Amino acid sequence: MEKSAKKYESIFSIAPMMDWTDRHCRVFHRLLTRNARLYTEMLTTGAIIHGARKRLLGFSDVEHPVALQLGGSRAEDLAAAARIGEDFGYDEINLNVGCPSDRVKDGRFGACLMTEPALVAEDVDAMKRAVSIPVTVKCRIGIDDQDSEADLDTFARNIVSAGADALIVHARKAWLQGLSPKDNRNIPPLDYDRVYRLKASFPDLPVIINGGIGGLSEAKQHLAHVDGVMLGRAAYQEPWRLLKVDPDLFGEAAPHTTMKRALEAMMPYIEDQLADGVRLHSITRHFVGAFHGVAGARAFRRHLAENGVKDGAGLDVLHEAIALVDEPCTHYASITDVKSEFA
Repeated sequence: MEKSAKKYESIFSIAPMMDWTDRHCRVFHRLLTRNARLYTEMLTTGAIIHGARKRLLGFSDVEHPVALQLGGSRAEDLAAAARIGEDFGYDEINLNVGCPSDRVKDGRFGACLMTEPALVAEDVDAMKRAVSIPVTVKCRIGIDDQDSEADLDTFARNIVSAGADALIVHARKAWLQGLSPKDNRNIPPLDYDRVYRLKASFPDLPVIINGGIGGLSEAKQHLAHVDGVMLGRAAYQEPWRLLKVDPDLFGEAAPHTTMKRALEAMMPYIEDQLADGVRLHSITRHFVGAFHGVAGARAFRRHLAENGVKDGAGLDVLHEAIALVDEPCTHYASITDVKSEFA
């Protein structure tokens, strides 16, 4: 008997991205928006079950709502990993059925599972029975020579029957034969209309659209057709966009009115991480696009790149880098206190 009782709700989220959306990145993004749903990088069931769980799964309370993305295909392993994720406090378990890398394909998880909708349904059912938090699936509109109409509907029908709480759809096919993972992010054409049709066919299933969305104006257009929008590279490479999420999409004041204020608010977190042996660059590498288009942005990036990687680099490096930026006093909402959430 399934245990899931908590409802899935997310009109805006930031995509899980390998090597990008680690815990430091998520804390940074949370200082820019209170309401976006955040996702971990994909973690395999084997790593979670047999690996160093605290290191892999640990996160800060400020990250909520935050989802754990799993990679795997064995129902019993996914159920066990989902249960561990729930015990750690995650708000959602998401199954990766969209990653096109060779390593993922060889392990029988990721996008190749789109050809096995019955197996994915079995996996979803097992996780639903194991946890009381929402279980969702992230997929493509198809792979290789699949019929993106009939096959995607079949896939969705299977996961709906298994009780999936939402389907997140990257609106491109994944070509596992002939394209690299990098090329799969750009070359297959986007087909947003196909995702819209999917939502129309499954009106009771929350459908979240992902892929090639450049900003909030585009996000608002998609929200006329689907239940939610997931921003990927645009959120990571140009994080300043996230300062507008709460005012524009949720009608609330942003946590901090400027990027400088957000970085100042992150200082206590960084200080704690440095005290635990984390290198400064492991955190500041996520700030590269923080001041895109602002006077001094290049000097900011250069200072972090040259000094943040040094042994013993501390908060003074970040303070010096921030001082190089001439950020306009842009108010996305009413002025808020810059006192850190981590103080």
